[in-house]
Amino acid sequence: MIQIEGQAPQRHLLGEILIQRRLITPGQLQRALEVQKNEKRYLGEILIDLGIVEERDILVALVVQCNLPYIAVHNYSIDQNVISLIPVEMARRYHVMPLDRVGDILSVVMADPLNEEIKTELIKATQCQIAPFIATKAEIEEAISRWYKS
Repeated sequence: MIQIEGQAPQRHLLGEILIQRRLITPGQLQRALEVQKNEKRYLGEILIDLGIVEERDILVALVVQCNLPYIAVHNYSIDQNVISLIPVEMARRYHVMPLDRVGDILSVVMADPLNEEIKTELIKATQCQIAPFIATKAEIEEAISRWYKS
């Protein structure tokens, strides 16, 4: 990867990463991209729905693509004071789980950590800056069920 001084490093496309990792073929990528033209959804979601890849395959590709840290949220013990910073309805709607707070920095595991709208909503709700981590929707939903008291 060539980086010109003063420019951010070029990020590889998700489809390229999946092909390089031999998780999909160029034909499968093309098929998913055709679906994406008609539906306003993420490529990863489409590939999962088509049965081409698993959610974990997309997660690994996103970790590579975005250089985001993965968190095995099921290994965490989370303080109820931290959990109370994000209402359960918001956690379920956005597939997010608060993990820890240090000062005004809230560590949050997210299924979609690149979504700036979600981060903005979390900042408004918590009055904290957000440090995003990534996990699968299934892992986050399990953590929400485990940690939020009904």
